[in-house]
Parts: sequence; structure tokens; C-alpha cells
Amino acid sequence: MPAIQLRLGAFSAALAMLAVTSSGALAQKKYDTGATDTEIKIGNIMPYSGPASAYGVIGKTEEAYFKKINAEGGINGRKINFVSYDDAYSPPKTVEQARKLVESDEVLLVFNPLGTPPNSAIQKYLNSKKVPQLFVATGATKWNDPKDFPWTMGWQPNYQSESRIYAKYILKEKPNAKIAILYQNDDYGKDYVKGLKDGLGAKAATMIVAEESYETSQPTIDSNIVKLKSTNADIFFNVTTPKFAAQAIKKMHEIEWKPLHFLNNVSASIGAVMKPAGFEASQGIISSAYLKDTSDPQWKDDAGMKAFDEFLAKYFPEGNRIDGAVMYGYTVAQGLVHVLKASGDNLTRENIMKQAANIKGLELGSMLPGIKVNTSPTDFAPISQLQLMRFKGDKWDLFGEVISGDVGG
Repeated sequence: MPAIQLRLGAFSAALAMLAVTSSGALAQKKYDTGATDTEIKIGNIMPYSGPASAYGVIGKTEEAYFKKINAEGGINGRKINFVSYDDAYSPPKTVEQARKLVESDEVLLVFNPLGTPPNSAIQKYLNSKKVPQLFVATGATKWNDPKDFPWTMGWQPNYQSESRIYAKYILKEKPNAKIAILYQNDDYGKDYVKGLKDGLGAKAATMIVAEESYETSQPTIDSNIVKLKSTNADIFFNVTTPKFAAQAIKKMHEIEWKPLHFLNNVSASIGAVMKPAGFEASQGIISSAYLKDTSDPQWKDDAGMKAFDEFLAKYFPEGNRIDGAVMYGYTVAQGLVHVLKASGDNLTRENIMKQAANIKGLELGSMLPGIKVNTSPTDFAPISQLQLMRFKGDKWDLFGEVISGDVGG
């Protein structure tokens, strides 16, 4: 009798164990559209053509990085299938491509789509479909709105935060300056201008002497620069994308207008902006950074920079090492890989947003020391720290401390 009881006990224990492991396995593997045992399908939209095509290399870098991840075994055994489309930085085209990704390609999420107007055009659609619009490639402040848009999250420091950091510097170093602003006539440009005005506070009204906007459809901004020179401003705030940033730097040099020049960090690429504009014309420009500068010899023996160089050599040899957009694409791709790994076998859209909203103190080898990725369910701004830098010779020199640019912080 005791032997029978023992066997029964062992049998029921085995059944219980089987039930636990089965329910555990079932609980672990959860998929939404775009995820399977073998694949994670990621959508992306980039301006491979059009006025912002200098940024197209971001998508190419991400594609190369995911090839590296796949070659190394993928994410928890699954390969990334990266589907990237061109929208030419045209919002109607972005809408068309987003619908194609969600409804035809059936991607799990839309990752790092670029530009403020394009992302604005698809934000409501993706949120209504409950598809993550994750780590958008734009620093507009509005991406940090988890209450109204729980499926949209930014990545880089937001534009208003960046402008406030410049305003702090201006108030300290040149409190009586006259400021001229050139900005792109859309949400991206206006966000920067708002940040600067908020940062300057009551002094904004007297310090800002000119605000000139331009359209992305313009072939050149030369006339805008000539007009701004006539204001005799001694500070120029340049809120432009790479093509126009290079034009502005060139034209200012040509007409010998030499104000203290602040350039938004989305156009601080040496390869895409400073080199085409000419190093001589670029001297003394101030910008800000959160990523290591590939041309700075101080990172020569840095482990993070060595890993970046190994990636380029093996998976993206055609990538321009000194183009900041390449380093950007590499870094944000690492951010996505972190989130996907953390999601484990629960590859639902809801869990991906949950993991993205719970990143704590993530340090990536390409970011400046002291800068970390942090999110919470009420804070969808992953990176909010920057360091000022000045262009000298053929590279950027960092100066000052790492500054938190949290709006209201």
C-alpha cells in the first residue's frame, strides 16, 4: 500500500510539474502580428530621397546592424526582418508607407521613422491601431505624451531641452546679445524656437531681433542668410537640417558674417555638414552632443568606439565613419535590440511598449560618459542629457559638464 501511494504521489507530482511547465511555456510565448518563433518583423520609414535625404543613411546603418544581430543568432533565437521604405520626407507619402507596413507587411512595430512632419502625420493612425511608433527619429517635445499617445516614444534629447541649454549659455556668456534665428517652418523648427524663448525668459523679447523661416521645398537659403546679416545680430541660431545647414555655413563665410553661431545638433555631422560646408567656414560653431564623435582622438582606445569600428568594417564598410547619422543609426538600433531582448518570448505590441517604458540607466558604448537612457510609464523621453561642444580645426571639442535638459527640469 505505501508503495502504491508513493507511486501515485510521484505521478501526481509529475503531472503537477508538467502542468506548471506547460502553462509556463504557454505564458512565455505570446505573439502579435509580425512576430513568430523564428522572426521579428520591424517596419521603418526614411527619407532616402528628397530634401532630407542626408538622413537616409540612418536606415542603411540600422539595416546593417540588424544583419550583424542576425549573424550572431538573432534576438532570443529570432531573426529580424527589417522592412524600410522611402517617404522623401513628404507626410502624405509617410502615411501611405505606414499603412503599407501595418496592413500589407504586417510588421510588429514601426521603428525610428524620421522627421517631425512625417511622424506627426502617422501618429494618430499608429496609436489607433495600437502599433508601437518606437524611438522616432525626431526630437520634437510632443513625442513624450504617454497619456494621449501611449504607442509613440521619442529617442534623442528633445529640441526644446536642447534650446534651453543654449539659452543658459547665452544668458551667462552674452546676456546683452542680439539674436537672429533661422528655422524650418514646421513643428521641428518651431519647437527649437519655443525652447530658446522659454530658456531666455523675459529677455527673449529684447534679445531676439529676427526670426526667419524657410520651406524644405526651397532650393537654397542664401537669401535668408543675407537678410539676417542685415540685422547686425551678434548671435545666430541655426535650426536647419543638414543640406540647409551646410548652405548657411557656406553663405555666412562668403558674405563675412561672423556672429556666434549655434547649430542644432541634428545637423552637427562632420561628414554631412561641416566638411561639405568647409572646415574654415565652420570654425567656432557651437552645438551639443550626446554621442561620441568618431573624429575625436580622445576615443581612440575606447571600447565603445572599437566596437563601432568593428561593426563598420564587417557589416557596413560603405558607411561614412565621420557622418554623425551613422553613429546615430547604430545607437538607436542598439536601443531597439535592448527592448526586444527584454521582451523575451512575450512579443506583443503591449509588452514591447511596456519594456520600452521601463529602461533604467542603460549605457550604450556610443554615448558620452555619464549619459544614460532612462524611461518610465510617465516619461517617454529616453535621453535628456547633452554636453556643449565647439568646432575647432576639423573636429568638435566638448566643453563644460553634461547638462540635463529636461523641460521644466
